[in-house]
Amino acid sequence: MRGAQRALCLLLVASASLAALYLHLWAPKDPPIVDLRRPPPQRLPPPLPPSARAYPHVPFRLKEEVMELLPRNGCSCEAEAESGLALPLRRRIFGPGPVGFDFASAFAPGERPRQLRLREREYRNYRNRVQTPADRLLIVPANSPLEYPAQGVEVRPLQTVLVPGLSLQAPARNRYQVNLTASLGTLAVAAEVEGVALRGEGQPHLSLAAAHLDHLNRQLQFVTYTNTQFHPDTADIGYNISALVTVATKTFLRYDKLRGLIASIRRFYPSVTIVVADDSQRPEPLSGPHLEHYLMPFGKGWFAGRNLAVSQVTTKYVLWVDDDFIFTPRTRLEKLVDVLERTSLDLVGGAVREITGYTTTYRQRLSVRGGGAGGDCLRTRPGFHHRLAGFPACVVTDGVVNFFLARTDKVRQVGFDPRLRRVAHLEFFIDGLGVLHVGSCEDVVVDHASKLALPWRRSEGERQYNRYRYPAARDDSLRLKQRLFFFKNRFKCMAGD
Repeated sequence: MRGAQRALCLLLVASASLAALYLHLWAPKDPPIVDLRRPPPQRLPPPLPPSARAYPHVPFRLKEEVMELLPRNGCSCEAEAESGLALPLRRRIFGPGPVGFDFASAFAPGERPRQLRLREREYRNYRNRVQTPADRLLIVPANSPLEYPAQGVEVRPLQTVLVPGLSLQAPARNRYQVNLTASLGTLAVAAEVEGVALRGEGQPHLSLAAAHLDHLNRQLQFVTYTNTQFHPDTADIGYNISALVTVATKTFLRYDKLRGLIASIRRFYPSVTIVVADDSQRPEPLSGPHLEHYLMPFGKGWFAGRNLAVSQVTTKYVLWVDDDFIFTPRTRLEKLVDVLERTSLDLVGGAVREITGYTTTYRQRLSVRGGGAGGDCLRTRPGFHHRLAGFPACVVTDGVVNFFLARTDKVRQVGFDPRLRRVAHLEFFIDGLGVLHVGSCEDVVVDHASKLALPWRRSEGERQYNRYRYPAARDDSLRLKQRLFFFKNRFKCMAGD
């Protein structure tokens, strides 16, 4: 009897063990835990890297004109005297000049420290999200026998940086020489080292030679790179404008102007698609072939309408126009398409001819200087960076007028901040810095419909439009822009000519 009980006990133990093993093998398991956190992002090396102290016995002389170009831990925005004509139409789009804004002034003194802490926290989180292993500085060992950075060096468009990690490790000889070549910029030195011969400063090819290796390596620590141009590709292709381009516009209460625009487009491009975003209070019907009319909540705003219109574009390119523009024989979209097809540009603007006969492109150069924990500094200047090879009437710049052709996917990538409801334009190009390569061609022109009208002859729609477009108190609109620049773009100030 006792043996039977013992056998039953062993059977129960074995059954329990098998059941436990079965549950372990077949029971649902929690998903694995993956750590998606990233280490804090690395910053660019300081103007004088620590390795510069490796040769204390080698004398050198700093070149102030080059040192001024290098990024620093602080920046300031000081207004400069305006160059050229200060036209009212330019001021309407880009603001008066010279100007200088401290964006922290948009906040009450008591809330500024909190906003600064909140912005820095969001900025750190953003950097952690977007950082990749390719962002880390990687120096190739001197097997060539030159040490050089293979990745992790960030150069802002048309800015200057020290090239970190340059070093020559070679056996003893009577003379040492290093030849450097830049394909999209120029090379120079931030300091001159005694005993080193330089040839080609400020050019794409820089040669450095010395009798002593430590002198040459000391000089390599001061080599700078300046980005100067965007490289255009070349191609030959014929263009079907209706298949490549969609015209997009935003309207608000100005149906007479809008119908004039549509009629002028149909005169030259009968089958091109036109997309209209409309946030009028009492929308009027629009009909016709290849015309799409999208209604929005009343007064939703300028940039929200831009987003809606661009979201419905299915062609490779989108042409943005204001609803009071008029196409003429000089509005040759084929020329703008040709520029984008044959270069690396993402967006190219044309020119606008005012009723006075004056034609303008509103070209703007934008630059950002690093400012450390306090935020960066933005500067705007009229003009352009350089001319575009192969297109005599075209230049490379950073901001253009409200008449431009762009790659649809790149415009969507930048987007239009819907919080900017009324007066906005330059903000799009500021958000696109480092993303959009922008050009401008002065030989593609659209006319601006006349805005001259006697007050007693204006319609109620025109009066209502002016109340929204030009409000009596613009302080709130300006304060909103300053807060966006401060928090979203991480700027502490802006200066403009």
